[in-house]
Amino acid sequence: MRFELLYQPSYAIARIMLDPQESIRAESGAMISMSPTISLDSKIQGGIGKALGRMFGGESIFQTTFKATSGPGEVLLAPAGPGDIASVEPGVGLMVTSGAYLAGDTSLLIETQASFKGFLAGEGLFMMKISGHGTLLLSSFGAIHPIQLGPGQQYIVDTGHLVAFSAGMPFEVRRATKSLLGSFTSGEGVVAHLTGPGLIYIQTRTAPAFAGMIRPFLPAGG
Repeated sequence: MRFELLYQPSYAIARIMLDPQESIRAESGAMISMSPTISLDSKIQGGIGKALGRMFGGESIFQTTFKATSGPGEVLLAPAGPGDIASVEPGVGLMVTSGAYLAGDTSLLIETQASFKGFLAGEGLFMMKISGHGTLLLSSFGAIHPIQLGPGQQYIVDTGHLVAFSAGMPFEVRRATKSLLGSFTSGEGVVAHLTGPGLIYIQTRTAPAFAGMIRPFLPAGG
């Protein structure tokens, strides 16, 4: 499988080029277009339990597999909103927040894990743990910015900007300031404290902040 990422970082799309019998799995609704040599199969992956976990984690119950059944071809994929796509290899594991999974090799292991910390951070009660040696495509609102932490190095991320981080990294969810009022008036609310070693992926914008910016310009409801 070969691919290229186009029109980054604002309106990124992924062009996936498949050789005969190669396949890729994508989030439901991610396809823009495809060659007639490609077939697709949309089904519940991993049984009802895992499907419900994906739903609670902000993903679709159904996932679509694209396979080059009649010769080589291409598939164009894109996230629902304006933003970036990053190609990563999860290896031993990557924790992916709600809505950030776009597509990946069919060989990748996708699990859902309950995360009370993630729930408190506004990321949902479940997060996805993705592992394996293959291509994983993450999507974001705005551009994706990677941050590499060394052993013991700490970093603070607004939870709304957190896309993914290395599995096993210690993290704590805290108020942005010591006082509840300070957290509210600062506009930051809840933040995640992460400790290296590991890799963090953050997004430069958030959908709730964008919605709040344009809300005053929308016509009032009847």
